[in-house]
Amino acid sequence: MKGPPRSCFPAAVATLALTALLGCPKHLPIARAYQAPTADELAGVLAAKQQAVLSMNARARATSWLGGERVRATVLMLLERGGRLRFEAEVSLQGTVAVLVTDGRQFTFLDTVRNELRQGPACPANVASLIRIPLAPAEVAAILLGDARLPAGVDPASGVVDWDADRGADVLSVRRHDGWLRFLFQRSGGTTRLVGAIAAGPDHRPRWRTTFEDFTDVPTAGAAKGADVTGATGATGATAPSGQAPAARSVSLPGTIRFAEGDTSFDEGVEIKFKERTINEPTTDEAFALPVPAGTTILHVGCPPGSPPPVR
Repeated sequence: MKGPPRSCFPAAVATLALTALLGCPKHLPIARAYQAPTADELAGVLAAKQQAVLSMNARARATSWLGGERVRATVLMLLERGGRLRFEAEVSLQGTVAVLVTDGRQFTFLDTVRNELRQGPACPANVASLIRIPLAPAEVAAILLGDARLPAGVDPASGVVDWDADRGADVLSVRRHDGWLRFLFQRSGGTTRLVGAIAAGPDHRPRWRTTFEDFTDVPTAGAAKGADVTGATGATGATAPSGQAPAARSVSLPGTIRFAEGDTSFDEGVEIKFKERTINEPTTDEAFALPVPAGTTILHVGCPPGSPPPVR
């Protein structure tokens, strides 16, 4: 076989030399194209979001890479902002393989494959038995609702506003007991949207991070099922009490949520992709209780040493 014409080599050498001089393409910083918002303005956006979304009934695809082990399942979710959670994991050809419920203080985890039930305090390690987000129940609920839980007693309007030139986002930083909680906002078409949150320690290094992507309008229970949702049954089997239908409208929420611990890549964390959901659907206490099936082995578990006490 004949090689390329000799005239090709000078051009190739010149290209390589130019690449060596210029180096790899660099990400250019993004400048803020509008007047910097105040902490009060960003706090108002956050408050409006948290007041508009109080609970959620959903079906999602959850994938976790934490600990180097890839785990994927369809998860039915019922959750309230205060920290009451119910997760049911389904696997193809097997059906429901695990159920986790918590009232914010105690948790119960049923492993239907091992016919085993674990009960104990709702510390982060126990709450992460199904969806591997090792945080307190109310913190997990807030992330799945598309934001992050504010530290108790903290007024976000007293926070500090900065600019993230890599993401092109306004950052509202508020103090928390062990460092900082940073909320990332992006503005597009006159709309300001929360797109991520970072919990950092006193050394400003991340403890955990979450990002919100693929936003879509999600209907409330009233919008999805009509003005009257009396007796409606949600994805997890909870029945709506009579006379509690919320106003029929929709709220913009992320279709994909990613979570990572520390400064690790999101590819080593948890990914939640929502398939269907409604928000503010009335719930019952029975939905967050888990009867013990006959013949199930019951184990009482504690929290790992150094775990913070469960809070509601």
